[in-house]
Amino acid sequence: MINGSCLCGGVKFEFKRASGPMEICHCNRCRKKSGSSILPTLTVRVEDFTLLQGKELVKRYTAPILYSDPAYQSYFCKHCGSPVPPLVDNVECIEIPAGLLDNDPNKRPDKHIFVEFVPPWDTISDELPQYKIRDLVRERQNQELPENFTLRTHYD
Repeated sequence: MINGSCLCGGVKFEFKRASGPMEICHCNRCRKKSGSSILPTLTVRVEDFTLLQGKELVKRYTAPILYSDPAYQSYFCKHCGSPVPPLVDNVECIEIPAGLLDNDPNKRPDKHIFVEFVPPWDTISDELPQYKIRDLVRERQNQELPENFTLRTHYD
């Protein structure tokens, strides 16, 4: 089992295995959520995930929609403010902030995403593939963004 917890230890969870990629996100919302230049996340199937304690401590913030549903949501511990895994229904997988893990998930980052949001004071210094929003939409949704597509931030 892979275990994880928030900073105060009030929210604890475990999962059997990581099912998907470990991505390093550079989008401005993940940066704000993490307080860092990146937010590495690990994909886990809901059926493999168990919240051990702290459900009553988990709060949710829903950000304004930038493009289309669903809205960006941030789950956090109300005591210490740490991001925590999302408590959602009707999904197959969730993304868990990798910094919450207390032991090795036996996965390593496989890509950087939303690299057009890398702040000017930071650089990507590894050889992992780098994906912009157009690349992600093409890969994940098998679609192309319109030529007149404009990047937005939560400030817009």
